[in-house]
Amino acid sequence: MPVNNRIADFHAEITEWRREIHQNPGLLYDVEHTANLVATKLREFGCDEVVEGIGRTGVVGVIKGRQSNSGKVVGMRADMDALPIQEKSDLPHKSKIPGKMHACGHDGHTAMLLGAAKYLAETRNFDGTAVVIFQPAEEGGAGGKAMCDDDMMARFGINEVYGLHNIPGLPVGDFAIRPGAIMAGTDEFTIIVEGHGAHAAQPHNGIDPIMVASQMVSALQSIVSRNVNPISSAVVTVTAFQAGQAYNVIPQTAKFWGTIRTLDPQVRELVHTRLKRVVESIAVAHDCTVDIAMKDGYPVTVNHDAETDFAAQIAKEIVGDARVNVEQPPVMGGEDFSYMLEERPGAFIFMGNGDTAGLHHEEYDFNDEAIPVGSSYWAKLAERAMPAT
Repeated sequence: MPVNNRIADFHAEITEWRREIHQNPGLLYDVEHTANLVATKLREFGCDEVVEGIGRTGVVGVIKGRQSNSGKVVGMRADMDALPIQEKSDLPHKSKIPGKMHACGHDGHTAMLLGAAKYLAETRNFDGTAVVIFQPAEEGGAGGKAMCDDDMMARFGINEVYGLHNIPGLPVGDFAIRPGAIMAGTDEFTIIVEGHGAHAAQPHNGIDPIMVASQMVSALQSIVSRNVNPISSAVVTVTAFQAGQAYNVIPQTAKFWGTIRTLDPQVRELVHTRLKRVVESIAVAHDCTVDIAMKDGYPVTVNHDAETDFAAQIAKEIVGDARVNVEQPPVMGGEDFSYMLEERPGAFIFMGNGDTAGLHHEEYDFNDEAIPVGSSYWAKLAERAMPAT
């Protein structure tokens, strides 16, 4: 079946919401403008319940079907937060707030789910309850965890939960999904090397932490290439290096940090163990001391088998079998929808954004032509998951 005709009728209206959200971005939990817009719209639609402040600034809307015999409750989630990036655009709807922009399409995600909520509240052609979840702080703030920690799943009786993210480069109207691990776990490390400061012309009187830390950075690259099974996936990337302030001084300390990405708990443990051993061994070899701080990030996003098959079938009903890739390779980016999938069965699907700038790029913009596809996906998912009799 094609895009929902009723949703297509208010494509322009959903686009207006999306562009208003784009103009007023908020970071992490500071998404008051978007959360207020969402809550206002959900009440206008006639949702049976609208609850604000879940996970600090999250919003949940409850829409009951014409029948409630099944007792089934399906959650559908969109993220609301933006990124600390200065938008490079001449678009009429560009960000009004310097240094903040929707560079990942969360404005589109929110607008599409709002569009589906409007349709579902109007038609209610399902047997059960649809719960629309609007989450803050996906971009590093673990807003998904915060909403789960507020007992969202039990409070609203959610049985299964679904998420969606746009992907630049994938044509509009295409979907991609896979069972199992679809996005990586994301951990962080910070390493501080303590040497012995000296005059740059007298290195023999000191212990150069820059030289030692540089060896560590190079050696860490051997973990993935020589310790991780080539069939498995892992990333160890150093993203910053700080040391010294003068041309003629060997500093006392050097500091660097970065990220670890894995798709498997055993690989994750291996990488953590090897990182510590490599760094500590190099420090000992050069008579340095080292402080290693590891921070666990988002878990691996793991799609459940039955729900993945169901989500793929819904996408096929909207755009046709040929436009749904059910063998999407895992993506090494992270996603805090993982916390929701740890609490309830569900699936996370990618949707094409067309030939646009990449995610987290200063010239990125969500493709409004994708709106009817995404909103139709959500509406059809609710109706098919809880069919009216």
